[in-house]
Amino acid sequence: MVPDTKVRVRFAPSPSGMMHLGNVRSALMNFLYARQYQGTFIIRVEDTDASRNVDPEAKKIISDLLWLGLDYLEGPIKGGPYAPYYQSQRDNIYKKYLEELIAKKRVYRCFCTTEELEKKRQRQVALKLPPRYDRACFKLTPAQVDEKLQNKIEFVWRVALDQEKKITIHDLARDTIEFDLKNFPDFPLTRADGSFTFIFANFVDDMVMKISQVIRGEDHLTNTASQAVLYDIFQVPLPTFWHLPIICNAEGKKLSKRDFGFSLNDLINEGFLPEAITNYLAIIGGGSFEQEIMSLDELAKHMNFKTVHSTGHIKYDLEKLTWMNHKWINKYDSEQLTIACLPFLVEAYSQAVQLDKTTIGHMLQLIKTDLTTLKSCVKSLKFYFEKPTVTAESLQCIPADSVANIKQLVSKNLELITNSTDFAHAVKTQAKEQNIPLKELFWYLRIALMGEQNGPAIHDLIDILGSQESAKRLQSI
Repeated sequence: MVPDTKVRVRFAPSPSGMMHLGNVRSALMNFLYARQYQGTFIIRVEDTDASRNVDPEAKKIISDLLWLGLDYLEGPIKGGPYAPYYQSQRDNIYKKYLEELIAKKRVYRCFCTTEELEKKRQRQVALKLPPRYDRACFKLTPAQVDEKLQNKIEFVWRVALDQEKKITIHDLARDTIEFDLKNFPDFPLTRADGSFTFIFANFVDDMVMKISQVIRGEDHLTNTASQAVLYDIFQVPLPTFWHLPIICNAEGKKLSKRDFGFSLNDLINEGFLPEAITNYLAIIGGGSFEQEIMSLDELAKHMNFKTVHSTGHIKYDLEKLTWMNHKWINKYDSEQLTIACLPFLVEAYSQAVQLDKTTIGHMLQLIKTDLTTLKSCVKSLKFYFEKPTVTAESLQCIPADSVANIKQLVSKNLELITNSTDFAHAVKTQAKEQNIPLKELFWYLRIALMGEQNGPAIHDLIDILGSQESAKRLQSI
């Protein structure tokens, strides 16, 4: 369905933890939707629960979004027509709409304590009844309410649902969804300390900020019924919803902290590129694409939001993500790759700081096709920073008589090593003449130069190490 109003979408993270792949995918789909329809992508920080906030002002979350290339038009730091964009700074706005609900007599005070509510819940479960609030405080008389207020008993405001009513929403993936309110409890709008709940603050902000499409995880679907009730009470048109499927691991269980890659930090620390992460998360569960490797601009152009698939969950495939990362690494030019890999090299090898970027760039270009993550450059270039120890065991893959013949052949041609191409051509030609298998020759040379059987071409290895260092290593066997 093509939007018939100005597209305004938002990503509304809670700063109670670090970004995980579900968060990233929600932010990404909002960003791409806004980009495709020339709309506005908004960041709004849901920080009303101060006790759970671990990322003050959501600085890390905002930094992660910008690192991913998901720039926003309105939000923290940038501001906008509906500032502030931190819910903790919007209490007066929420109070205004709560007072309207009180005036409409659509809410009531609930004095039940957390302990009392938990006992009721356990009893309902024991009786095999749906666990929901029993509306005990809805039945209080005005005199009983006044008495509790005089005794300064804490309370929360609850919405008095019309349990004879049904509410419908439009979801991009599921079309029309109907909620029968007899199956829902009177939900709270405030906490005992007077702060506002996620459901109420979220609704007010979406309404006030004129959010046209709410794109978020499927785990928020039950919240949507409550928020739809509030839209109905205020007689405001509902936004269109899209509840994204949950990302699951290989066993089909919801991705958790135990799964590598659950946290965006996992992927950043391992050397996954932002382009690969957004590319991967955009296409999984999104149908087929003529080409899979796409930039954000290309994704925004080719994503089909008119026929969104409905599925309960999508599988997280680290192997596919790694393949995409390899493809994106190969799209990087020398300068980009050097900047991206340098922090990993410096962390592993202190001497990397002293190398000029041209040298590092040259080395990386020679091994680029072998890199699956940025961090893999540490292993691929280990031979440059740490001279390998070659033992008899290292050469066991080559017959003993071949080792002796190759050693003699290499020694005879060492004077050519100042020109890596001439040296490689000479030893290859002479090995053929002496019936020495080329794979054994190349194994020997790579083991001597880098400690591994497989790797870059011989002339590339010599160019990386330099002729002097290469000669030393070949002579040391």
